[in-house]
Amino acid sequence: MPRGDAMPLDVPLDVPPDVLPLAAETRPAGGAAIGEVLLATAIGVGLTVLLLALVYLHRTRRTTVLTRIGDRLGSATGVPAWVAVPTVLTTISLLTALLGMLWDISLHIGVGRDEGPLANPAHFLILFGLFGVFAGGVLACAMPLDEKPGPAAVHFLRGWDVPVGGIILTAAGFYALLGFPLDDVWHRMFGQDVTLWGPTHLMLIGGAGLSIIGLLLLEQEGHGGLSTDDGDRKVGQTARFIRQASAMGGLLLGMSVFQGEYDFDVPQFRLVLEPLMIAGAAGIALVAARLFMGRGGALAAAAFFLVIRGVISLIVGPGFDEIMPSFPLYLGSAIVVELLALSVPLVRKPLAFGAVAGVLVGTVGHATEWGWTQFTQTLSWNSDILVEGTLMAVAGGVTGGLLGALLATGLRRRLPRPAVARSVLVGSLVVLAAAVANGLIATVPDDVQATFDIEDVETDPRTANITVQLDPADAVDDPAWVQITAWQGDGLVVTELERTGEGEYRTTEPVPLHGTWKTLLRLHDGRVLTAVPIYLPADEAIGEEELPAEDGMTRAAIPEVEILQRELKDATGSLWTISNLVVLACTLALIATISWGVGRYSRRAGVRDPYADTSAEGLPEGAPAPVDDPAHGAVRR
Repeated sequence: MPRGDAMPLDVPLDVPPDVLPLAAETRPAGGAAIGEVLLATAIGVGLTVLLLALVYLHRTRRTTVLTRIGDRLGSATGVPAWVAVPTVLTTISLLTALLGMLWDISLHIGVGRDEGPLANPAHFLILFGLFGVFAGGVLACAMPLDEKPGPAAVHFLRGWDVPVGGIILTAAGFYALLGFPLDDVWHRMFGQDVTLWGPTHLMLIGGAGLSIIGLLLLEQEGHGGLSTDDGDRKVGQTARFIRQASAMGGLLLGMSVFQGEYDFDVPQFRLVLEPLMIAGAAGIALVAARLFMGRGGALAAAAFFLVIRGVISLIVGPGFDEIMPSFPLYLGSAIVVELLALSVPLVRKPLAFGAVAGVLVGTVGHATEWGWTQFTQTLSWNSDILVEGTLMAVAGGVTGGLLGALLATGLRRRLPRPAVARSVLVGSLVVLAAAVANGLIATVPDDVQATFDIEDVETDPRTANITVQLDPADAVDDPAWVQITAWQGDGLVVTELERTGEGEYRTTEPVPLHGTWKTLLRLHDGRVLTAVPIYLPADEAIGEEELPAEDGMTRAAIPEVEILQRELKDATGSLWTISNLVVLACTLALIATISWGVGRYSRRAGVRDPYADTSAEGLPEGAPAPVDDPAHGAVRR
């Protein structure tokens, strides 16, 4: 996870370099110490050996511990043992990893990089949580002994068939775990990237989030029949609805971790990316929940999200005494999805429903999130992103809604024709990638500088009120923010500046200018995203001297990455490109595996329709109209 900063600052100093103190920061700034690498590797190998030993003993019938535990859990939930054990294990593991991730981000924002990966307690929660996801997938594949685990099962070895949900769960867990060793390699090659959006960091959180799809498929396979009614009759409507709401709420949790930097008010990218990611997450999870579960599905998923994120935020904040993250609301989006679903003709056409719901999520739902940020974020949404932010939200909502509709129809065994499904999937991913690329494009003006008048409030430790004069005075017009961020000094200060004149701004609270604090002026107006360093500590590990804060100093605006990711190095050239392509290839492989699994389950487990041709919505042309059945939570004939 994010760990610190590197890269020389090409900015004018106001004092000669030879009088600057040498760095006091001695924590490592590249890969972990070899001793910690070996210890972490030993832990991983040991856990894997134990897991494989348990699988061997189970498959050779030398132990019945998994069966006995699974039967007990299964009797309470109405699913086979090979579904019950992986589901419970993976659910606990995902919640553990989510807590660890938010705690880890809070620690790095507050204190900077680690003395080592094993010196950070949050890393253990992430590591064990992600290993639990992987273990859940392996157990799902290994536990079925005397039965074929669902009609879509894949033949592995003689007498051994594995469920596709287990394959997806294993693949997602392995992909996430692979991010750990690759992260250390990445830091050794390129320094440390203090951002949630580092390529290997995205592997960790992406694999965890997408593993939920494996759980959803696994439960469907566990019912073993060609109708979802089988499962409903086994366990009762309420119990299954709660399990499905938890899974869809978990999917919403997984899709919502990508905007984590915005939740902590330390985004390193343009503000328009936040509404894109929120609307995309809402489209995927809430549309899928409503189409798959029936009435109340979207609201139930949103409620699960709010409870879990609220509890974890309280644990990280007041509980651990760290920086408390905010989170999106999603209730507005859930309500409009539920209201739209009252139109029975539209619900009969899942892809059309997903697209229209996406538009509503990107407009009405976006408006509710806009209001929510005014209460929960220091860097709330404003008129600077009104047009582009709304367009990005619509793009995220529509693509998310289409992907959510594909997932729901796959789980309901009603996927559209392969050509249609593939076109919608690829088209949605391309549009989503283009929108993300647009949000990442930022400019840095080469003629902007800032003069700082510093009025000390305290001298030991030093804090000050600061007045900023921009040159040119009209450098920003209607900015998303003009603010000062101070972080990694045992806390976080984010203060929006008060405009006092033409190009003149003043702090509304003192900011720290001492110790390990990194304090900078940040400007964001349209595509302009730039920063001016105010105070940076000495850092021996990366060979950086202190950049002092002096009254009357003038400094030029530079790319934010040179300050926020001060330890980053060599982030150019062919090695950088190849490394990113490797991560991209792993990501596409996981997406392909999930798509294959959902498609295989839908087509192998579903009833063969007597109609050779199907509509784009996944129902046969001329077939009887489906009815939205709230009791069983599915649109069925």
